[in-house]
Amino acid sequence: MKIYIKQLSCIVFSLIMAPFTLLYFFLSAVGNKEVTFSSCSQFLSLFPGKIGSYLRVGFYRYTAVYCHPVSVISFATIFSQQDITIEKGVYIGPQCNIGKCHIQQDCLLGSGVHIMSGSGQHDFSDVNTPIQQQGGYYEKIVIGKDTWIGNGALIMASIGKHSIVAAGSVVVKDVPDYAIVAGNPAKIIKMRK
Repeated sequence: MKIYIKQLSCIVFSLIMAPFTLLYFFLSAVGNKEVTFSSCSQFLSLFPGKIGSYLRVGFYRYTAVYCHPVSVISFATIFSQQDITIEKGVYIGPQCNIGKCHIQQDCLLGSGVHIMSGSGQHDFSDVNTPIQQQGGYYEKIVIGKDTWIGNGALIMASIGKHSIVAAGSVVVKDVPDYAIVAGNPAKIIKMRK
């Protein structure tokens, strides 16, 4: 019964968000789509509590690649890229900054987690050119099913299924399934299986 009430709430909040969603589609058609998406994300991040989460999910269901209605996107969480996939049962804690990623089913992200769009966003090989003018590339990070990422972790590589990333860790290399990683740079400290 609880799931049906939650799904009904998601439908209601999707309808409430419909004018804002339509405004987004209009603005992204006449301007830069990524900038418009990021700006809308910043605005929506300001609504607190469960109502704020429902409003965000109601918007991202129609503007992101995919956002399951039974997910939680907490206060002050910002998405910087539109290429995001959020599967069923995902919990994203407050004050997260999420780039291009696929967060699989039943993942938990603590407060202040940053998922960057890979480690190649900035090129700095030419010392005669300012770093901001050298460009870079984005890659889609995958957070595997049933993974827990602790508060303040920085993620620049994909994480396998059923893994744990300790709070404050900096993940720069892919993490295998069932691994527990910690540190800067994050290293495997134990396997869960």
